[in-house]
Amino acid sequence: MPQAPAGPRTLSVVRQEESLGAAADLDFALGLLQKVKTGALGPTLRLYRPVPTVAFGQRDTHLTGFEAAAAACREHGFEPLVRKAGGRAAAYHQGTLVIDHLEPDTDAIAGAKGRFSLFGELLARALRDAGVDAGVGEIPGEYCPGEFSVHGRDPQVPEHLIKLVGTAQRVVAGGWLFSSVIVVENSAPIRSVLEASYAALGLEWNPATAGAADDLVPGLDVNAVEAAVVAAYGRYAALSDAEFSSLR
Repeated sequence: MPQAPAGPRTLSVVRQEESLGAAADLDFALGLLQKVKTGALGPTLRLYRPVPTVAFGQRDTHLTGFEAAAAACREHGFEPLVRKAGGRAAAYHQGTLVIDHLEPDTDAIAGAKGRFSLFGELLARALRDAGVDAGVGEIPGEYCPGEFSVHGRDPQVPEHLIKLVGTAQRVVAGGWLFSSVIVVENSAPIRSVLEASYAALGLEWNPATAGAADDLVPGLDVNAVEAAVVAAYGRYAALSDAEFSSLR
């Protein structure tokens, strides 16, 4: 289990009750990172449920099928956006939980890879606490593949693994933003929009790797996963609740 770094550390936990909109939610996180960089904001954990969005990676925009992929997203009721972080297209909606973790750091670049491992394990532990057989590591054919993706194992078909959490990181001089998306409920629309957008992009993947935590643990919901995530972060740092208005 990840342990808090040496020295006192308190994370302000902020629950954003409503999405600001697909683009505005992403921009807001980058604005918070600038506040961290300048010292105007301390260590913060922002939790929210997004509107239906497909966040493409920068590489996706250079593929000839990008415009068709964006159109397919809109047809499925998802807003296409391009994120500044790397990776391939990832989809999320109100049945997912987005976690933006920001901290000031005088040597933010040095710990970048370690954070992927640290928080991947933290989120896998949170999902296990919520009843999911979860682990860390890329699974063959997954969408937006990553070395530190968090996956879940199907209790009925143990060889079947599905991707449950994708993570991304942005580092600036003086701080970092570590974003995680946990797919908890209602995987069908996510699978459908990914199938359409990846087909348009000409990218191969295995749709069976797309799913949600409640596919593995029926009845599991976002509230229960959020509580498990906050508890897991409570083993990483002291937590203090704060109002969303404090971030504006």
